Amino acid sequence: MYSTFSLLNPYLSEKIDTMRNRLILLGSLLALSTSTLLAQDTVLTPEALWSFGQVSLLDVSPDDSLVLYGIKYNDLEKNTNTSDLYTIRLDGGSKGIPYRLTDTPEKEYNARYRPDGKKIGFLKEDKMWEMNPDGTQARQVSDISMTGFAYSPDGNRILYIQEVQYPNPADSLLAQLPKTSGQIYDGLLFRHWDTWSDDRYFNIFYIDYVDGQLKGEAVNIRPEPFDIPMGGGMEHVDWSPDGNAIAYAFKPLSGTEAATSTNSDVFLYNLGSGKTQNLSRGMPGYDFEPVFSPDGRFIAWNSQERAGYEADRMRIFIIDLVSMEKWEMTVTMDQHARHPKWSANGDRIFFLSERNGVKELWGVNFSRKGKLQRYSTGFNDFLDYIPTGSGNLAALRNSMSQAPEIYRMVVSSSTAKQLTRTNQALLDQIKMGRVARRMIETSDQKRMHSWVIYPPDFDPEKKYPVILYCQGGPQSMVSQSWSYRWNLQIFAAEGYIVIAPNRHGLPGFGQAWTDAIIGDWGGQPMDDLFAAIDDIKKEPYADSTRMAAIGASYGGYATYWLAGNHQGRFKAFISHCGLFNIESFFASTEEIFFANNDLEGPFWQDPVPETYRKDSPHLYVQNWDTPLLVIHNGKDYRVPLEQGLQAFTAAQLMGIPSRLLYFPEENHFVSKAQNAVLWHQTMLEWLNRYLGKGEE
Repeated sequence: MYSTFSLLNPYLSEKIDTMRNRLILLGSLLALSTSTLLAQDTVLTPEALWSFGQVSLLDVSPDDSLVLYGIKYNDLEKNTNTSDLYTIRLDGGSKGIPYRLTDTPEKEYNARYRPDGKKIGFLKEDKMWEMNPDGTQARQVSDISMTGFAYSPDGNRILYIQEVQYPNPADSLLAQLPKTSGQIYDGLLFRHWDTWSDDRYFNIFYIDYVDGQLKGEAVNIRPEPFDIPMGGGMEHVDWSPDGNAIAYAFKPLSGTEAATSTNSDVFLYNLGSGKTQNLSRGMPGYDFEPVFSPDGRFIAWNSQERAGYEADRMRIFIIDLVSMEKWEMTVTMDQHARHPKWSANGDRIFFLSERNGVKELWGVNFSRKGKLQRYSTGFNDFLDYIPTGSGNLAALRNSMSQAPEIYRMVVSSSTAKQLTRTNQALLDQIKMGRVARRMIETSDQKRMHSWVIYPPDFDPEKKYPVILYCQGGPQSMVSQSWSYRWNLQIFAAEGYIVIAPNRHGLPGFGQAWTDAIIGDWGGQPMDDLFAAIDDIKKEPYADSTRMAAIGASYGGYATYWLAGNHQGRFKAFISHCGLFNIESFFASTEEIFFANNDLEGPFWQDPVPETYRKDSPHLYVQNWDTPLLVIHNGKDYRVPLEQGLQAFTAAQLMGIPSRLLYFPEENHFVSKAQNAVLWHQTMLEWLNRYLGKGEE
């Protein structure tokens, strides 16, 4: 029905490389060779999706003239990727043409301007490098392995994050058998996300920096066997403006406490005294992402009130480092306030917030009764942003129909101008499906926000198969986000209508709506999914005889649950890394606090929480009668592999048409290019087999 993409090679992008000025025509593959030019009126395919350049916002030059950013390209044939660094004028000058700084087969990342603007530092193969602002004279600064770094504001030091080995005393049994591969653990969090505990932890160091060289001995500001900062992320570390202190966040818990609590804290380390203060002592939930005010007197950070509940309302807290008084800046806001950053003059704090299906930019005036203000317009998600001295922002935005790109956000007028067009040549040749909001009444008489993605060239006089997309999380809003996993335009391109409801349990619609899923996984949220599919099938263009449900994680749970309770609505199901048996899930996942909260405790309690008696999909296998595709990954420790294996085994024993797609090396996500293409292709083949392709 539609023409398809050829296998694109992003490295065919033609560069204009003059003697000293390496300007490039980058509007993403603006100059493909004629042999690889796409035919007009194509649609989005898995191969095309993984040909897109993946843009990341990195820094703004000290004089606010340039935005520093990165682009990652995947080589689908080699199943590898590389990333390079670029700049573009923040004011849109120089005809909006990006300037390429690096062009190597390696990955350059974590780039930032030196405070004097005379160098750009970056990481390559985990080592710190520097180059001139025009990309010339790149050289390695250090042999130290780092996962991230930052210059001090005065440019006299750098801090960096490095993995440190803290070996446990050798077990006497292991000591007797030096060639054994066995490992012995005596506590929880013996594995996390996709890695088994190996006694290696992230720690923060600082070291003197003089004339482009690291000098003297590095200082580990907290030499302890914890991930300091949390997850090794630079977003959890900040220099004070005078360079005399470092704020950071981590979770000072281990063993069972670490597995059952979210309680992290914000700390302040003084370089002169070597002393550390806990700034959020007594605050039991997550506390992280500390940022200093421009004058250094205040620190803002993200905070949650309840320990063990990672979907609790995210607040912005402030501490006055003179009086040590703390208060919340977003107390009147019934939605998340994430990723706080100060304006250049300290008069306000910007942040991102989910609201009505879009991740928006907000701000609050810095006073005890700060006034909240929304700056976003339209259907674009804000992914990242950097305030500038001019009062504007550099921002990274995307939508369901556009991959992330760099924008200049004019705060005073709440307007945005797109600066980069990395993938424009591809987008110009792709027909995207129309995206529309749809409000649906739920069984508890609430109004539920949903997104509907229509096929390209949608004709309301024809009939189309329908896909119900079940969101995961369970508390993660269906937003205007471009995804390399669940890119719903891929399914629309095959001729399916996709409906993606923001069911109970998802943020952006008030905390009570988010909390409603606790202890009720198979209740109101499932009623919402039924409400969504039953509402869209009333449309004359929706073919109620050709409908499927798909999803991952909790969305995968939902498809397993629907398979046993759908009463003939669906013709096919797809579950990726879904929960099948919530009892065995509770006893095998690693972050117990999540299961404790959402399932209201373990299944061995007396009395047993009601959710175990009614909400587990395995309880309804006897009702299964619909083809099921199970996808699961070997290194998924959040929803372990055995969940998918149980579901596939049950389907096979029930005689249900079923297939298992297994990725041994992937975690809860699918991130490798060829794996991701196979993932998409397998799902599309399954849907086409049981629903047929396109309109009738």
